[in-house]
Amino acid sequence: MNVWQTLGQVIQSVGAAGADVFERLRSVAGGGQKGREAAFSMAVVALAAKMAKADGVVTMSEAASFWRHFDVPGDAHRPIRRLFELAQRDVAGFEAYAHKIVRLFPEDDDVFEDILDILFAIAAADGVIHEAETAFLERVAEIFGIDPVRFNRIRARHLAPRDDPYAVLGVPRDADPETITRRYRQLVAEHHPDRLVARGVPEDFVRVATDRLAAINAAYEAIPRNTHRRGA
Repeated sequence: MNVWQTLGQVIQSVGAAGADVFERLRSVAGGGQKGREAAFSMAVVALAAKMAKADGVVTMSEAASFWRHFDVPGDAHRPIRRLFELAQRDVAGFEAYAHKIVRLFPEDDDVFEDILDILFAIAAADGVIHEAETAFLERVAEIFGIDPVRFNRIRARHLAPRDDPYAVLGVPRDADPETITRRYRQLVAEHHPDRLVARGVPEDFVRVATDRLAAINAAYEAIPRNTHRRGA
């Protein structure tokens, strides 16, 4: 049984979405990794749904983006869809889910960045990250303890790398070749998909890490060759 099936069963057994489901998952989490992963997945589903509503309209592309990112098996699809649809009715309560994630993964900045990457990917699904969605994401980042500099670096990964590849890598535009290459290698090591799984994030989320690594690689390649190749 994978993490989505665990989450689906709990949703069906509790019979309602929201705090009851999350608290039930937290009790399951105390008994093992599977429950912890399911609780994480539920919080991401709820946050993603509420963010899709942040600009007032849930577009088909945003909803479709969620299902493209996560491989939910057929027998769990219905309860997960129910959770998503209930959560997307309004934005209210999104802060509570963010705080629940902090309690579930205390002081794990890497997991918080994973979640923001997921949310940004869904926000950008319709081709535009609206001001209301940005405000939503900034508030989630604030709850997670992610500072504005790091937040802007995460956001830059979801824009076309050619717009500002330096922002994607988090280096100044006048950085020397050695600094750029050193930073690139650091990011590749930090954001390798294997590390995401090792931190206790469900394997289903590995494609998000893969997309993130692709953005980092694209940004590095977008910087003129005579700028960084000497340090490669």
